Amino acid sequence: MQDKYIVLDRDGVINVDLFDYVLENKTFEFEKGSIEAIAKLTKKNFKIIIATNQTCINLGLISAEGIKDINDFWIKKVRENNGDILHLEVCPHEKSEDCNCRKPKTGLLESAEKKLNISLKNCFFIGDKLSDLECAVSHGCKPILVRTGYGTMTEADRFPNVTKVFDNLKGAVDWIVD
Repeated sequence: MQDKYIVLDRDGVINVDLFDYVLENKTFEFEKGSIEAIAKLTKKNFKIIIATNQTCINLGLISAEGIKDINDFWIKKVRENNGDILHLEVCPHEKSEDCNCRKPKTGLLESAEKKLNISLKNCFFIGDKLSDLECAVSHGCKPILVRTGYGTMTEADRFPNVTKVFDNLKGAVDWIVD
């Protein structure tokens, strides 16, 4: 059986977006149903890739190691609840740095493909921001918008018309696997 990959944004999809930065474990709060959704994807043999912009690193608010600690913290919670994350890619750059990895550019996805020797073409990409949806379309993924985080604001704007829209990660995952 061929592996099935799915890309998830982090803030606003998996965890509650603080509309600021998650700088410590105690401020990382899962969106309702997101742990269960990740467990369901894992049970259905999806390999989960996280692609997240974390400008707070280059703004000097937290170190790359600090972000790794937060990611290790929540991934451990996911694993304790029968979910798994195959791989995580982080862009530390500010928009002004014009890097290749900051969504909507596709560098995070290209990096994951190279490191894992896989293709993410035609896989689902779930996000809450226009940059997630544009990254998905640019890379040949199927964009899904969730209304959590920035999602309702994104939905009120113009976004790629191929995008499916769901209330949250759980709703999107239920649709994908059922």
